[in-house]
Amino acid sequence: MKNKIKIYRAKFELTQAQLANLIQVSRQSINAIEKAKYVPSTILALKLASVFEVKVEDLFELEEYD
Repeated sequence: MKNKIKIYRAKFELTQAQLANLIQVSRQSINAIEKAKYVPSTILALKLASVFEVKVEDLFELEEYD
């Protein structure tokens, strides 16, 4: 699954740690999501979308093999 978390984080000028604090996860979780090593839960995806004021579909995209 592709994601645009790093792009939106840069637009909002947030560090991984700042974003992690906003959604109450570890910085390592944000890092793993950005590197597509971890697929967030629905709740976490909704929290991320809320921070960036976008739809979940704007942040995450299925790839052909998903």
